Amino acid sequence: MRTAYITHPDCKLHDTSDGHPECAGRLYAIEDRFIATGLRDALHYVDAPEATEEQLLRVHTREHLAAVSAVIPESGYARIDPDTIVCPSSLAAAYRAAGAVVAAVDLVASGRMDTAFCGVRPPGHHAESNRAMGFCLFNNVAVGAAHALAAHGCSRVAILDFDVHQGNGTEEIFLDDERVLYCSTFQHPFYPFTPMPPNGPHLVNVPLAATAKSAEFRAAVTDHWLPAIRDFGPDMIFVSAGFDAHVADDMSQVCLSDADYRWVATQIVDAASGSAGGRIVSSLEGGYEVHSLARCVETHVRVLMGIDTPTPGP
Repeated sequence: MRTAYITHPDCKLHDTSDGHPECAGRLYAIEDRFIATGLRDALHYVDAPEATEEQLLRVHTREHLAAVSAVIPESGYARIDPDTIVCPSSLAAAYRAAGAVVAAVDLVASGRMDTAFCGVRPPGHHAESNRAMGFCLFNNVAVGAAHALAAHGCSRVAILDFDVHQGNGTEEIFLDDERVLYCSTFQHPFYPFTPMPPNGPHLVNVPLAATAKSAEFRAAVTDHWLPAIRDFGPDMIFVSAGFDAHVADDMSQVCLSDADYRWVATQIVDAASGSAGGRIVSSLEGGYEVHSLARCVETHVRVLMGIDTPTPGP
């Protein structure tokens, strides 16, 4: 499988202050892992462009774009909320992060690539149409999904989100859009503490208790996600790939393993082989323990590439 890895140096310049879990070290760890395991040579590296205003405005309001721009400091740091910190380089990083998913859609929809993974930050799935929060400025995957619908003739897309936090932003943006299936697993109750609308044909939320482990997670995907994907028949699948439910990651209490992330990636690839023709665009969300993050992203990308050969652990 031809798989693109889309990123940009600007994404490492987004400085969230010392000790913040959403840091540039996450991307360095992933890329170091690719080099150490030889995966880098098998990937097609692509520099992420900046998203255009037109692309962002498909899912965000003009007021939101202006508000994000206005809060960026000339020096030092500024806080959008207690968790979401920005620096002078943050706006460029956010435009690149959203632009990466747009570029991934262009590559996969045109057939130049079979799959793509976007190694970007800031993440995106908490960003609502008119609100930045939870480390997120723009909703990267939502921007990409809207681009697939608007520019590539897709009539239906699915977004699969296994981050340990509910993707409130993605849900809010597409709640009334029947062209988008949103499937999510997340610890509940937990941040962002947003109300859950009732599930339906294009919304499948499966909350997990803080005690959840492999069995509960896999049952959520098998019993809820997979039937919904088959019934919906998406033209392309997007993945909000958050790895913060890992047992080594202290961001949550859910305890998943490397094997669980390999398994869910395999399920997604199998699901995409139907109506989606194997077309998958995946983008990094959470995952803050850098060693487990790097291993699980490597595994995730290997599955996307069709070369799921386990490599040694840390």
